[in-house]
Amino acid sequence: VQLVESGGGLVQPGGSLRLSCAASGLTFSTYDMRWYRQAPGKERELVTGISSTGIRTNYLDSVKGRFFISRDLSKNTVYLQMNSLKFEDTAVYYCNVLDRWGQGTQVTVSS
Repeated sequence: VQLVESGGGLVQPGGSLRLSCAASGLTFSTYDMRWYRQAPGKERELVTGISSTGIRTNYLDSVKGRFFISRDLSKNTVYLQMNSLKFEDTAVYYCNVLDRWGQGTQVTVSS
């Protein structure tokens, strides 16, 4: 199983980014997918998850209404649309399935 994240970067407060996670080596449509993040000096936390069918999602309270997870079964890819970004969203964002992790992508919110 391989997970490859992309789309991170530097953005001003209030801006938007879309992260992508391309999955390979698994039957993508079978598994729930998750995004985690880890800020400097903090533990990794679950940001959002999406069911195998894409019907069910859940979000960390602090990102509700700003972040949106989706998946494209034809591309074996899960996305994280992040809007109205805040300083406290700065972190390395990781894609996860079962016990597998991507390499992470850095998101920095700074003016």
